[in-house]
Amino acid sequence: MFVFLLGLLLPIYTITGYDASAHTSKETVDASRSVPKGMVHSVIWSALFGWLMLCAFVLAIPDMGEAAKQGWRVFFWTSDQVLPQTWKMILYVVVVVSQYLCGLATVTSASRMIFAFSRDGGLPGSATLRTVSPKYRTPVAAIWTTAVLAVLFTSYAEWYFVIVSVTVIFLFLSFTVPIFCGLLAYGKTWNKMGPWDMGPKFKFVAVLCVLAMILILVIGVQPPSDKALTITIAFFILTAIVWFGVERRRFKGPPQGVMIQQRAKEIEQAERAVGEKSI
Repeated sequence: MFVFLLGLLLPIYTITGYDASAHTSKETVDASRSVPKGMVHSVIWSALFGWLMLCAFVLAIPDMGEAAKQGWRVFFWTSDQVLPQTWKMILYVVVVVSQYLCGLATVTSASRMIFAFSRDGGLPGSATLRTVSPKYRTPVAAIWTTAVLAVLFTSYAEWYFVIVSVTVIFLFLSFTVPIFCGLLAYGKTWNKMGPWDMGPKFKFVAVLCVLAMILILVIGVQPPSDKALTITIAFFILTAIVWFGVERRRFKGPPQGVMIQQRAKEIEQAERAVGEKSI
């Protein structure tokens, strides 16, 4: 049973495409309905095609005993056993391209969040991280910071399993924290949901999410990824030191008045551009 739970890390990690809907919510029409709908569809299709691929791979293994001896190389070993050279190389190219696109999406979403937090003054070095290139119209400093951190984080190959576990833990923790806070606030400071309303089932689902996070944390720090527990605890300690030692006094929340004025200015510029184009 515990090996089965440990195996859940793979589908848990790869089913996270639904966060892309949240990252593009500002550019989405009728976001309050379209974004949750996109998240649900993402989970359904990822689960279906991921399950089919895993089934195909497991059924293709010619010898389970030999496969178990291969460790993390079992995918390549199985490909060597059952696929012609041409099809094997095609499969590897597809995997490499997919991994590149996945990494690109990660850098895009992470740099977007760094820029958003820096725009509100919520990160150290915000003045630099929120700068936008006048030539490319992109937050170049945030993008390169994210890229460099990603390379440094994955540079030590022997820690690959630890990196996977830590990523799963932190990624789902970032989803679980607001769900848990919403569970505490619902019916008190938060009395009305948006158009995508689950009704009374919200509390039940929120509790399941919190329990699932606890399960992910437990199975995510098991060997060979037991070092993930040290990294997770160190992260919490570092976060507490930074927040209570510095940021809580410095950062008072997003500058609402400035944001409203900035948005009004952007709308005015867009309307002026449309008018000039019409003329």
